[in-house]
Amino acid sequence: MPDIDLKKYPTATGVYLMYSDEGTVLYVGKAKNLRSRLRSYFSAVGDGRAQIPLLMQKVARIETIVTDTEKEALLLENTLIKQYRPRYNVELRDDKTYVSVRIDLREEFPALQVVRQVKRDGALYFGPYSSAGAIRDTLKEIYRIFPLRHAPIERCRKRGRPCLFHQIGQCSAPCHGLISAADYRRLVDGVVALLSGREADVTRMLWQQMEQASAELRFEDAARLRNQIRAIEKSVEQQKVTDHAGGDQDVIGLHRDGGEVELALLFVRKGKLIGRRTYALEWRLDLAELVSGFLREFYGREVLIPDQILLPLPLEDAGLLSDWLSDLRGKKVRLLCPQRGEKLRLCKLAERNAGESFRQRGGQRAARRQLLEELQQKFHLPHWPRRIECFDISNVQGQQSVGSMAVLCDGEAARAEYRRFQIRTVVGADDYASLAEVLRRRLQRGIEEELLPEMILIDGGKGQLAVVTEVLRGLGLQERIGCVGIAKSRVVANVRGHAVERSEERFFLPGRKNPVTLRSGSAALFLLERLRDEAHRFAITYHRTLRNKATLRSSLEDIPGVGPGRRKALLRHFGSLKKIREATLDELKQMPGLPAKVAEEIHRTLQH
Repeated sequence: MPDIDLKKYPTATGVYLMYSDEGTVLYVGKAKNLRSRLRSYFSAVGDGRAQIPLLMQKVARIETIVTDTEKEALLLENTLIKQYRPRYNVELRDDKTYVSVRIDLREEFPALQVVRQVKRDGALYFGPYSSAGAIRDTLKEIYRIFPLRHAPIERCRKRGRPCLFHQIGQCSAPCHGLISAADYRRLVDGVVALLSGREADVTRMLWQQMEQASAELRFEDAARLRNQIRAIEKSVEQQKVTDHAGGDQDVIGLHRDGGEVELALLFVRKGKLIGRRTYALEWRLDLAELVSGFLREFYGREVLIPDQILLPLPLEDAGLLSDWLSDLRGKKVRLLCPQRGEKLRLCKLAERNAGESFRQRGGQRAARRQLLEELQQKFHLPHWPRRIECFDISNVQGQQSVGSMAVLCDGEAARAEYRRFQIRTVVGADDYASLAEVLRRRLQRGIEEELLPEMILIDGGKGQLAVVTEVLRGLGLQERIGCVGIAKSRVVANVRGHAVERSEERFFLPGRKNPVTLRSGSAALFLLERLRDEAHRFAITYHRTLRNKATLRSSLEDIPGVGPGRRKALLRHFGSLKKIREATLDELKQMPGLPAKVAEEIHRTLQH
């Protein structure tokens, strides 16, 4: 235990940070009474958490920040956790958000959008949905029933005729005046009711319209409405899990096994279970603190926040979290720990899901461990390769050189750990020097943050591997980190010179002349090939981004009178660089805020 004088700490509300000997932040927490909270860590019986001694053995000093209110402490704690990413706080490795469906009813002709970010912009959002592909398939069915527009209306109006979607009956073509605003609004009402789970209301409305069309002898319209009713009955899943009175709910379930916790999050919308998400977390502290940290981490991003969040256990700061979530949502959010009835059944269902997910991951974990042990043995690595990093360099004729780092943690892609590097010190197309720069920057920071890989995979052969070896030696890491070079398979001619054959992927090791090969089709080979391809994709994507920015800058910002702000305004007004080039002088002069002389200069420059 560290020798810390608890009397010097205040009794006020605030945030505390626990530091290691190296100055790394190990844990960030908040407390209503800082001194009392810290004293619980050092008491003879501890604070009831069996793993606290493991944390306290690494704590060298503690700093506190006093706040006026508990809500301020909560917000500051969130900010510091994002800044320092402490090892002992909750970290959701997979930061991918689910997709939602957006529709803005304030528009004259609203359209459906599949989005990943939920913003407080006055629009309606539905979801979240676990699969972008699945929701797009659902929207295809919705478009057959309610043919809303697909593309921005201004773009469609520039076309000489309605789009292909109109021709196949999946767009009502409001851009060309083929449907009135009132009739289009009825389609929108049907879509909103359908996405809200009110299928019975939609079906009843369509039945009434079908009977009216039939009575007026409009049999084609009646047949179309009949087909819409059948499509709804066929495509809508009638899985009821609770009553409608509860509103939208997220339900949390936990399964703990030693230091591993599986957390399941069920999404219930209008009485239907529409999705599930699970997280495998390493956690040594109490479960209440895990759930509290998870709520702040998950809902602190741009996601849909429901009316109620059902919890598996009571939280000391439930009221504070409820106020924070309500502020984020703009409406009241309730945190409940049910003791009986339908809501308790949902919590038990989430707990069963967490347990089942943990068992499934158990089999996967065993397979991944066996795979990583195979890599350690095959490549003679000094340590079991729990974290593997792969680096790649991308440039075109020495321009816009960038580096990328893709990461595997426990055999799974850790996309939140991916990094990209803009080359700073190398001029021209020198991949070896660029690679050395990227590796030094990454490993020097890793030494400071105590986060280093057990294995580095480099896309290339002996030359690239020599660069990695030299950098590791220079930093004194050659005995700690193993390195492997992966060279793409070669294409060779057969003895007759007609057909061609592909050799296996080759892996080069330091100090070994001949390459190592892995069995064709093996899981280990597939894992490393996928990691190499991810690093290459990540590098190419970043390179293209920088190249596109440079192209825009050279085309627009080199024009006198056009700076970064005016360039953005031009692109926002016209939509693309191509359309700016195609614009007439009169169209440029009509742009709000663009002086006539600048318009003339843009037109003269881009036309030549």
